[in-house]
Order: sequence, then structure tokens, then C-alpha cells
Amino acid sequence: MDPQQPRSGPNSLVSSVSRPLRGRGSPAIHGSSPTLASLTILLAASVYSLAQAVAQTPPVPTSPITTLTTRSTLVLVPALVRDKSGELVFTLKAEDFVLTDDDVPQKLTLEQDTDGLPLALVVDIEGGGAGARELSKYGALSKMLETVVGAVPHRVAIVGFDSSPVLVQDFTPDVDLAAKGIQALIADDNGDDGAAILDALGFSLDLLRKQPPEYRRAILLISETNDHRSKVRLDQALRAISDTNTAIYSIGFSSVRDELKHESAKAFGDSTPGPAHGCMSRDPNDPNVNLKQNPAEQAYGCLSLLAPPLRLAKAAILAAFIGFQKNIPETVARLTGGEYFKLTSAKSLDRDLQNISNHIPNRYVLSFQPQSPHPGLHIIELRLPNYAGLAVTARSSYWADAAAPPATPP
Repeated sequence: MDPQQPRSGPNSLVSSVSRPLRGRGSPAIHGSSPTLASLTILLAASVYSLAQAVAQTPPVPTSPITTLTTRSTLVLVPALVRDKSGELVFTLKAEDFVLTDDDVPQKLTLEQDTDGLPLALVVDIEGGGAGARELSKYGALSKMLETVVGAVPHRVAIVGFDSSPVLVQDFTPDVDLAAKGIQALIADDNGDDGAAILDALGFSLDLLRKQPPEYRRAILLISETNDHRSKVRLDQALRAISDTNTAIYSIGFSSVRDELKHESAKAFGDSTPGPAHGCMSRDPNDPNVNLKQNPAEQAYGCLSLLAPPLRLAKAAILAAFIGFQKNIPETVARLTGGEYFKLTSAKSLDRDLQNISNHIPNRYVLSFQPQSPHPGLHIIELRLPNYAGLAVTARSSYWADAAAPPATPP
């Protein structure tokens, strides 16, 4: 869920009010004009009485200033609806949809007039690894970039990556300038053999968080299916992708390499509580490792260290990790409610870009306000129970942060 974007991600509102109590003033003393002697006697008696009262009065217990905190989270769920022939459907209402958050039904609201909202788009292009042999096909992208962003106000950034991401062109409303960035990346053709897809996505999400909150956010990823040399851990990548309302549209091609993308221990990190070499360790010399337990069962158990103790969330996280190891572009598209296409030729890229340009603005934007969401990953499912012939595509999860503690009073 993106906490910075009211119209395209979860938005938290936290307010704190502190009102210290004030004491009452001492009552005034009225009387006739006293003589000096009587005034002295009266003053001495008053001081004595006050001292006695203070000595006999129990101390008032001190307590911290009470701070009242309210928190409200709005989750946005863009949804694409198509019929059996693939044509888009625009006639549905909020009551036609049914959404569950961790299997709990939610009350939905359909946001109006969202197709005219401005768009912030990051184009992620793999220029190294297996992407080097695909660069000649990317020319279609530079020619069709204006079609992809459409007629709404827009900002486009270009990111190229091999073993690490680099900003080729910062956000610009000038589509021609962004297209020149793509052409420069193709002409450079000097990437190494890395394909740090997850690092590039994290880099791009950070760029999008700095854009104005009224902008819709999207990433167009063109890469191979396997990740090579990313430094981000899988759990960190999953949180970054789920903690935003950025739709990721992916166009992927097969890698010629079959090696494992992320070793399990590296993905979780050695600092994870559990066996000496990490929760996912398979070290036979580690007495805390149960080698009789298969790796999938071990991963399932380790997930309780990363997410709330909900079986649904644990199963979804495990499925996401397995998806990352098989096909990252397809997995991130599914998690964010975007779409995945296979790159086979320059012609297929042209066709896929046409579809993406048609689908980005033509989505229903549904919203709901969960009550007391638990911290961590939430699994959401959007259905059309009364329309068996329609298919709906939407994000499958969001991430909720713990409520921030109240500020320390002065």
C-alpha cells in the first residue's frame, strides 16, 4: 500500500491532540482595612495554616499527558474487466463486485472519473544479460511511447539495468525526450551479464514515490524471466511491491540460463532468527537444521518470522517466492494487478504495447476501508459472482504497516 498517494494507494491519516489540565487560581480575600498589627497576625496565621495543609495533603499522582490518535487506511484496487472475447466491460457498479480482505468481505466504493487522472510511468529495460540480444526489438517501444501514456497529463522516466539499475532519463512530460533515452540505451549496448530485475523494480518504486500524489503510477518492465545479481532480499522485494498501488505491466522473454535466481538462504538473509546460518539454512553441520524436512516445508515455517500468523498470508508469501524463482515479470504483474506478455518479436511487442495503452486508463478503481488491519501482508480477492462470463484482473495483496506510536509529549 503506498502511504503517499491518496488516489492510488493506501493512505494513512494520523492526528494527535494533547490538552494538559490547568489549575484554578486562588480566590481573592476581601475585608475591611486592617491595622498593621492585625495584618501581621493575619499573615502569620495564614502562612501557618497553609504549611499545615500542604503537609497533610497527599501528593497528586503524576500521569503522562493523554494523546488521542486516530488512524484511517484507504485501500485502492484498480480492476480490469473483460468478457470472453477479451473486450473491455465498462457498465458495472460497485455492488457487482465482491472483495474479501483475508477472507473477510469488505464494503466497496467505486471511484468516479479516474480515467483522466495524470500518469507517472517508469520504463524498466534490461540492457544486460539476455536483454542484450533483445535490444533490437525495443525500437517499437520508443515509437509507441506516446500511445502508451495516452492523452492525459503524464511524466515518463527511463531506467536501464544489468547488474544494477541506472536512471537513463529522469521524469519528463516530453515523450520525445523519453524516447531518445530508450534509443540511447539501445545504441549503448554495453551492459554486463547481470539482470538485477528486483533491484531495478525497487529503484523505480522509489522514483515513483517522489511523484505528486494525484498521479497514477505504473511500471513497464521489459526483461528476461530470471533474476541475476539482485541484492535485495525476496521478503524486502515482496513488501516493496505490495506496499504501493503501482501497477506493473511486464513483457518477458526466456533466459538462456537455468541456474537458481536467488539462493534461499541469501533471499532471507543470515540475520533471520532461526538456525545459525539463517532460517533457510540447509547446512548439515548446523544442529538446528532438520534435513528431514523438505525445503518447501522449511520455507513455510520460516514465513511466520516475516508475516502475521495467518495461514492464508503465509501460503501467499510462499507462492510469491516460488513465483519469483520461476518468472519474476509474470509474478510482479499478478501481484500488482498489471498484465504479463511474452516477447517473441518486434511485432509482438507492438501488439502488446497497444493492449497496455488501452488497459491502463480503462480500469475500475474500487476502494475500501479495512477495520483495524493487522500489520503485514493482506490477501485480497476480487470477484464478480453474478457474471460467470467476465474475467476480472486486480491486485492480489497489499501491505499494512503497524500504527505509529504517539509522539512523546513535551
